[in-house]
Amino acid sequence: MKRSIVFATLLATGFALSTAAQTQPAPASSKIAVIAFQVAVAQTNEGQRNFADLQKKYLPRETKLKTQNDEIDSLTKQLKAQGATLSEDARATQAKAIDEKEKRLKRDAEDLRAEGAKEANEMYNTLANKVYDVLAGYAKQEGYTLVLDISQQQNPILFALPNTDITKEVVAAYNTKSGIPAPPPAAPGADPKLVAPKAPAAH
Repeated sequence: MKRSIVFATLLATGFALSTAAQTQPAPASSKIAVIAFQVAVAQTNEGQRNFADLQKKYLPRETKLKTQNDEIDSLTKQLKAQGATLSEDARATQAKAIDEKEKRLKRDAEDLRAEGAKEANEMYNTLANKVYDVLAGYAKQEGYTLVLDISQQQNPILFALPNTDITKEVVAAYNTKSGIPAPPPAAPGADPKLVAPKAPAAH
């Protein structure tokens, strides 16, 4: 995004922190908030809609992979059951056919994961930029001098009061700005798969 809202590298290094304290005057009044930014992006109405659409897009290919896998299981069981009655050549032929199907299934599954991950990450990054703009505006409006991202795997936040978490507020602000309605509830038994989006390397 335009700027990083995470200062993990600064806060994790005592030297950098002490240097900053010496060279930068502290504001007269500091107001700090935290946000689970990845969660906020995913929980927006737009995020829920987009990733639901992505799941629907890849569902036929996932179904095809399951059919391939079921076929392999069936052929493997059949070979085991008939092994004693088949000739050596027949067993070798069937075993080779199963092996080829397994290799094809593995390639297809890897292709699906790679394509799904790429599209999901692109979708996430596009939406994350827009959510960041709303976050920046909200923080300025509410007078926050620092916003820390608690959704990062390595973040310096050890404790934060619940009332400092502005995740829900930013999600609500983004939903209002986008005008996109909340998606309908998932159908019973729905199985949301596909790859989860990764956070962008830099904001």
